[in-house]
Amino acid sequence: MAGELGGATSTNLLERTAHHDPITSRLLLTAAGAMDRNVSLDTLFRQQLMDLVARRLLAAHVGVPTTSQPTLGGLSPMVLRRAIERLRSDSDADVSLAALASDAGLSRFHFCRAFKESTGLSPHAWRRHQRLEEAKNMLRDTDASVLSIAVALGYSSQTAFGAAFRKLTGETPSTWRRHARS
Repeated sequence: MAGELGGATSTNLLERTAHHDPITSRLLLTAAGAMDRNVSLDTLFRQQLMDLVARRLLAAHVGVPTTSQPTLGGLSPMVLRRAIERLRSDSDADVSLAALASDAGLSRFHFCRAFKESTGLSPHAWRRHQRLEEAKNMLRDTDASVLSIAVALGYSSQTAFGAAFRKLTGETPSTWRRHARS
């Protein structure tokens, strides 16, 4: 990451005690809020959040602007297809940002930017959206209980699943199922 920001070394870091950065503050408050609510944070979300915080902190201490250059393009179709296959995989395949970025030959930060440019969503948001679309299909097409669907899709609890589902659809899974089947 230091190399991406101009080759920072421990000898050229700037003193930034009490340096005000509202974006870093917001990122940290978001993380703290999620932890306070005992929300199970998805691995991709945690990794993306940590990368963003680390990048912002390093940029501040190196003295480089924290604004990113505009993305000039997304992932190639082949690289995007491989990343999506890995994100959709139910196997024990490594779906960490490091593995996805390595496959693409990019840093984690640049992979996230390129993935978002290609899909309109971060890897974490894309995966969450896909899981909820799968949940909608299962609710509509099967008689499986909401709890079993939550477990099948990897949610830590029925409550976490219900909250994520309601955020996407505005309805609880049970209410959505009734409307979808009527």
